[in-house]
Amino acid sequence: MPSGKEIRTKIKSVQNTQKITRAMEMVAASKMRKAQDRMRAARPYAEKIRNVAAHMSHAHPEYKHPFLVVQNKMTRAGLIVVTSDKGLCGGLNVNVLRMAFNQMKKWRDIDCGIDGCSTGGGEKVDVDVCTIGGKGLAFMNRMNANVIAQVTGIGDTPNMEKLIGPVKVMLDAYMEGKIDTLHICYTRFLNTMKQEPVMEQLLPLHGDTLGSASGRWDYLYEPDAKQVIDDLMIRYIESLIYQAVADNLASEQSSRMVAMKAATDNAGNVIEELKLIYNKTRQAAITKELSEIVAGAAAV
Repeated sequence: MPSGKEIRTKIKSVQNTQKITRAMEMVAASKMRKAQDRMRAARPYAEKIRNVAAHMSHAHPEYKHPFLVVQNKMTRAGLIVVTSDKGLCGGLNVNVLRMAFNQMKKWRDIDCGIDGCSTGGGEKVDVDVCTIGGKGLAFMNRMNANVIAQVTGIGDTPNMEKLIGPVKVMLDAYMEGKIDTLHICYTRFLNTMKQEPVMEQLLPLHGDTLGSASGRWDYLYEPDAKQVIDDLMIRYIESLIYQAVADNLASEQSSRMVAMKAATDNAGNVIEELKLIYNKTRQAAITKELSEIVAGAAAV
């Protein structure tokens, strides 16, 4: 049985850890509110531009953007994985990385057409990966994935200027025909206690992924269709990336707050158990001393 001094040292150590986890919980709660406000502020623009892109996918313009062209066969896929830069946020990163890994394994293990089924061509689907966040980059490097673009150190405020570089690498690869489809995997914020990993197809754009547009009509373009549609498609992809990163940051802070609260509560339980053991040890030592005194007095 450990001595009373060793138990007191353990209690002090756990109390110090509890102070740290409680402080981290309070910091995460403060950052969570800001991240949620930022995420909600970005949603109206994302929903509006998604609605416009849905109408565009069902229209019949004189110019067909490459993002709207569905390939007949898929030989190489692109995947953008959004994770956090820091840990201590529960199973947030584990869940999204598991989903990304399973999808990559599915692509590599079967012959895929653009809808994910067999084409019978005997060609396996290779995957190019773009990581947003340090945890995703470290995981993909351990898995020996083909990481062609990455960004870390996003901070608490996502900046499109930081994200546009790696995103443009993936878009250029799609435009040049190096990849046939592009997906994004991130954690969607539902509420403070619940976040879910999701995977969405970014490219190619078609009605199934955008949703059915209300009504059918064509557009008149000024100054010309190519310039307007090119800018619209780029803004649409950028808005989806930004919204995914904003959702992931809100999910990260919520998950970290919940994880740190659980750690603080567990530390309190450990302290109570250690105090009980300390009291038992102290009582046993006192009883032993009394027994020795009584035995000595009886011998005299």
